[in-house]
Amino acid sequence: MTIDVIKYPLSTEKSIRLMESNNTLLFVVDKKANKKEIKEAIEKLYKVKIVKVNTRIGPDASKRAYVTFSDDTPAIDVATQLGLM
Repeated sequence: MTIDVIKYPLSTEKSIRLMESNNTLLFVVDKKANKKEIKEAIEKLYKVKIVKVNTRIGPDASKRAYVTFSDDTPAIDVATQLGLM
């Protein structure tokens, strides 16, 4: 990968709710990154299994990735590893 795909995880009230209810974490990513690149980068970086990735451009023009982890990988464990919890 030539671009630095993952910029940083986002810790907001909404992202904490998503983590608890949907096993999902929120990341700010490079605007040029596609879903496949984001999935590969996170799986490689944190050694986890990902079910799906949704992206959206936020009001501040940053691209956000909603990453849903598989059932055998709790999002709270990844958040703890990242220092969000």
